[in-house]
Amino acid sequence: MKNSKEYGARIRKAFQAWKRLSSALEPASYEDPIEALVVGHISQFYTEADTKKIYKRIQNHFVDLNDLRVARTEEILDVMGDHSPQAQTAAQSLIRMLNQICDRYDGLTLASLKGQGKRQGRKAVEDIEEVGRFAVDYCFLTALGGHAVPLTDKMKEYLIREQLICPESSDEEIHGFLERQISASDAWRFYALLRAAAEGTLSSLEKARASDSEGKAGKKTTKEKKRKESSKK
Repeated sequence: MKNSKEYGARIRKAFQAWKRLSSALEPASYEDPIEALVVGHISQFYTEADTKKIYKRIQNHFVDLNDLRVARTEEILDVMGDHSPQAQTAAQSLIRMLNQICDRYDGLTLASLKGQGKRQGRKAVEDIEEVGRFAVDYCFLTALGGHAVPLTDKMKEYLIREQLICPESSDEEIHGFLERQISASDAWRFYALLRAAAEGTLSSLEKARASDSEGKAGKKTTKEKKRKESSKK
């Protein structure tokens, strides 16, 4: 990436500012990579908040992933609460993805990928048709223990708009640059905060942090009050 040293300094400065709002963040983790893949697939079409709502509806409506796999597109759209062209693309490609996994692995699980090396596991996910770069990175980061920074189109647009990356960079250059700037241990937090910034939800993280701090302060005050009352007795 052009001027990578300058952009690197900007990225690290932005990350430090975002981290002050991140105490309420909990990293996503999935026992079976197929679940991460499904969430990642939906997440590349919708915001973080909408993805959580849609996935919750899917979990509540369908018995399991096989029930989802054999469902009609219209039923999935009804459950998603969205009949837009974007939703149709998401639903149809999701069905095709699940069908291919079922055929290739003789069932709807990718648990065997956890027993492989990280590079082999990622390659296996990449080889599944209908799986986009975002879903691959999301699965690699949250279920396979890999180092990746998943990026939606909105996140890339934000990085360019805020002058945090060179606007002339290719997708591969952007991903490689970010993974060099952000350590594996910080990858989830960076991804989550960058996404919140891009989707305009950083303020909600700040409120959550404030609420969490107030709750801890309240518990501390209560404990201190009880201690003093106990000492008086």
